[in-house]
Parts: sequence; structure tokens; C-alpha cells
Amino acid sequence: MFDKNKATNAVRQLLIAIGEDPNREGLLETPTRVAQFYKEWLEYNKEPTFTAFSATYSNMVIIKDIPFYSLCEHHLIPFTGKAHIGYIPNSKILGLSKIVRIVNKYARRLQIQERLTDEIADELEKVASATGVMAVIEAEHLCMSMRGVRTPGAKTITSAIRGVFKEDVVRNEFLKLINGGI
Repeated sequence: MFDKNKATNAVRQLLIAIGEDPNREGLLETPTRVAQFYKEWLEYNKEPTFTAFSATYSNMVIIKDIPFYSLCEHHLIPFTGKAHIGYIPNSKILGLSKIVRIVNKYARRLQIQERLTDEIADELEKVASATGVMAVIEAEHLCMSMRGVRTPGAKTITSAIRGVFKEDVVRNEFLKLINGGI
């Protein structure tokens, strides 16, 4: 459970540790603001509900370019990018916004991109009872852009492939469609 007082004190201690004065005018409310950000942004205990609807549609459904933000669990620095999600229904379809909610459910945690990709695919496969799911995520990690190798603009791409998407023809159709082909 989130403890705002502990979070506020931890940020205050961090400011002191890096040589700042948390009592100077510009930093007076910073510990509280940072604690509030983490409380609002991280959604570990928020479980959205997903309703699947009966349908006879059995072709590929894709939502691409879903923007997301997450926090690298190694550095607590953001990574941001786009998710491209496809699934093939098996007698049930999801409302399109539900796919975006699945992306956000897992992005709004301390995270690594590889696990994020798997969690999205696993949840969609389970909730939709899909015959196949594919998730492709491309993201820029500020921990790599701002520190370490300091390489802004580099993108990391991960994928998770489930069910019929393991077949070349299905996977290739998905990749063609998210890359602008019709």
C-alpha cells in the first residue's frame, strides 16, 4: 500500500543525499509533488474490468501506435513508445478501448520492456480467449538516452507471439499491416 509520508520523506532524503537543500524555495514542495506523482501514476492495485462480446468475427484485429509511458525498474527513469497489438478472436471480441487499457495496466508500473510485452500479450490472450495474439513494442529508454551510453533516439523493439501468430503467414500479415502495408 502506498505510504505518502514515507515517499515524501524518501524524496527529501534523496535531495539531501545529492547535495541539495530541500528547504530552498524551488524545492520546498518537491518531495510532496514527487510522492503525489508516484501515487497517481503507478497503478498496481487498479484492475480494470474487461468485457468480451460474443461475435462471429474471426479475422485479425489490430490497434497500432498506442502511445505509452512506463518507468524503468532499474533506474526509475521513463521509457516511452508505441505498442502495436493484434489478436484473432475466437467467438469473442473486446471493445477496442480495452486493448489500450491492457497496455496502460502494465505500463503504469515499474517495468522492463520485455516483461511489459509479455504481460500485454498474456492478458489479451486470456481475456479475449484469442486464437492468437501478437504484441510489438518500440520504445526509447531515457536511462539509455540520458545516462550510460547517452544515445538519444535509439529504439528498443520487443515482441510477444502467441497462438496462430507463430505461423509465418499470420505473423507476416500483422507486421505488414503495422508497417503501413494493406
